[in-house]
Order: sequence, then structure tokens, then C-alpha cells
Amino acid sequence: MRVYHGSYTEIPVPDVSHSRRAVDFGPGFYVTPIYEQAKKWAEKFGRRGKSSVISEYEFNENAFSFLKALRFDSYSDEWLNYVIACRKEAVNDDYDIIIGGVANDKVFDTVELFFDGLIEASVAIERLKYEKPNLQICFKTQKAIDNYLKFSGSEML
Repeated sequence: MRVYHGSYTEIPVPDVSHSRRAVDFGPGFYVTPIYEQAKKWAEKFGRRGKSSVISEYEFNENAFSFLKALRFDSYSDEWLNYVIACRKEAVNDDYDIIIGGVANDKVFDTVELFFDGLIEASVAIERLKYEKPNLQICFKTQKAIDNYLKFSGSEML
């Protein structure tokens, strides 16, 4: 599967040690099979006066046979609780890879309302069920990156 990473620089050798901590699925290297989504990620850097670069990779999906993976097929109570726990840096699991929806701007507003205790989980999930999830893949371990993700090039926007 072809996947993309939007950034301010080309990343031919990704590693998990340079990741932010309090994000959707916790620290890791994030990619998406959706080119337009990676482009939006990269363009955020451009708006801040930096370069906008999309790095492209081939993801060997045989990884699912050999790695410990967690998959969220939709926005759900489980997804919401996991994202909130990761954003609080309260998750300590041993997954190699996590796949699921992105808490983009529209979704994030709902997540924040739940995070702040202003709406119940059931209300948050009801709001989210109409959102089509963008897809992100988080490589949580270096082993997953080294064995199943191969750099194939980059594009400067």
C-alpha cells in the first residue's frame, strides 16, 4: 500500500524518537494512504513559513501478520477513549502499529467537548458517526518502520 507523510522536510529514514507525545495515538510515525490528507498536513508547515513536503512510502501490509496491531474501523467509544488517553499521555501499551480515524478539526471540536467534560461520550459518538474518518497509520515501534515501511521518494509542494 502506498502511504504518505506530510511535513516540512523529506523523511527518508523515519524514526519514532522524533515524534510528539500527546497526539491521537501517542508517539509514533504517522502516515496516511490518503494523499490529500498528507498534503493538508504538509501545508500547515507552509502556512508557518516553512517548506511543505510529502514523503511517500510503500507499506508492506504483511505487517499485520507479524506485528501487534490495533485497528479502529470507525469513530467509536473505544476510539474516543483511546485518543483521549493518548492526548493525556496516559497510555502505556505495546502495539507496533495503530490504524484509525484522525481527530481532524471538525472531529477535534467534538473530542475537546468530551475531554473538557461538556458532553457525554454517547453524545460525542453520535456527532462523530456522521463524519467519514480520514485514515492515519501510526507506527509505534522502530521495528515496524524498519521492517515494513520503505521510502520511495518525496515531493516539495
